[in-house]
Amino acid sequence: MMRGALYLGGKCVVGEAWKTTTAWDRMRGLLGRPELTQTQGLLIEPCAAVHTIGMRYSLDLVFLDRQLRVKKTVCRLPPWRWAGCAGAHSTLELAPGALDSAVLKPGDALEWRA
Repeated sequence: MMRGALYLGGKCVVGEAWKTTTAWDRMRGLLGRPELTQTQGLLIEPCAAVHTIGMRYSLDLVFLDRQLRVKKTVCRLPPWRWAGCAGAHSTLELAPGALDSAVLKPGDALEWRA
């Protein structure tokens, strides 16, 4: 996986982010990994839908288009559920409650910095 950060208008919104680089990274996602902190995230690309089957914790999700513009957000998706977004190219997985402080909304354009 590639390590970096995500910014919104020059402001860092996810200080410690990982971007998937292989099919295995995408398939595994956060399964078997510790819960994310409020400053961490996983950017899965390409990915228009995710599930929390087998997860022990909830996730906040941000569905993004190819230009990393927010298409849809989902707060606190519980374990054993799924969510998706038509037209999304990637999904940003965040700790539950992270969207409360990130204040991301549809149309916002994020920037990946490695």
